[in-house]
Amino acid sequence: MTTNRTTKMKQWLQENEIDVLLCQTRANVYYLTGFDTDPHERLVATFIFQDAKPFIICPNMEVNQVKELYQDGEIIGYSDTEDPFEKIKDACEVRKVTVKKAAVENSISWERMKRIQNSFPGLELIEADEPILSQRIVKTEEEIAILREAAKLADFGVEIGVKTLSEGITETEVVAKIEYELKKKGVREMSFSTMVLFGEKGGDPHGKPGNRKLKKGDSVLFDLGVIWKGYCSDITRTVFFDHVTKRDQEVYEIVLLAQNAALEKCKKDNSISLLDRAARDIISENGFGEYFPHRIGHGLGIEVHEYPSLNETNSNTLQVGMTFTIEPGIYISNELGVRIEDDVLITETGFETLTKFPKELTIIS
Repeated sequence: MTTNRTTKMKQWLQENEIDVLLCQTRANVYYLTGFDTDPHERLVATFIFQDAKPFIICPNMEVNQVKELYQDGEIIGYSDTEDPFEKIKDACEVRKVTVKKAAVENSISWERMKRIQNSFPGLELIEADEPILSQRIVKTEEEIAILREAAKLADFGVEIGVKTLSEGITETEVVAKIEYELKKKGVREMSFSTMVLFGEKGGDPHGKPGNRKLKKGDSVLFDLGVIWKGYCSDITRTVFFDHVTKRDQEVYEIVLLAQNAALEKCKKDNSISLLDRAARDIISENGFGEYFPHRIGHGLGIEVHEYPSLNETNSNTLQVGMTFTIEPGIYISNELGVRIEDDVLITETGFETLTKFPKELTIIS
């Protein structure tokens, strides 16, 4: 799979007369090599050339792991006392590659950018994000199969969270139970910090779980996802404990109506902006427009938030194989928060929701 991806990037380099592509973000290194790691401050990067053999450079500590996964090119290790940029320069000289123009990611640090420029005097830098992200946006059948598995694990996480609810339990205790049960399923890493928010805490879209205890009549907002075989899931469900007030039920039903309206627009060739406007119009028409402060969703794949941004100004069109979230919400500060989120795949005939946990209004007794 990575060989085909490397070939496509080589073609892009040739078409644009760029000597080398340097990728050093965790997501893109994984996409192009199959090796996934958080190197902290150390450099892990892959170099792809128009014609020469590619290579990956990494700390010696990771070399054995890389050998198990990377067959497309050379593996170059370095110790903590060695300069990886000197090794990069030497590798290019061995390949007899003249590096005058290099494509790099926007997120490259200032320090690394200066180091690579110093290694190749007169180097011209080109932005590399667009061609890589454009390639990543449409998933293969293999990627989709993994995303389905990741979504199923997210469903399981919500199921555990719901079963754990009891009067007096804290938000962090519910988080601990969810993550413990997921780890027993083989999940090593969540795709972001698990969110469990009770009652008024849900009024903050990115609230932080704490020691707030569950009380009768509380809403409970779960937002969680896992990283599974290198791919992410992301689900949000909102339930109610013991009973629900008429006002809270009204808010919930508006959010669900908005999500369904956005899902109905999930068809190939539709503008992304239609999805956002479909949900936003319903929320606004019901008097809660000011309480929906974020976009309708985001791309989903190797990263939990990746290209594209699903907002009302994005006129790009949906393509078969795209995966993303649809997640409208209403947040009333210090009172209530309701969000409903699913992972969505665009198909030839419409869409498929990868996350399956029920969405009808649920009261946990």
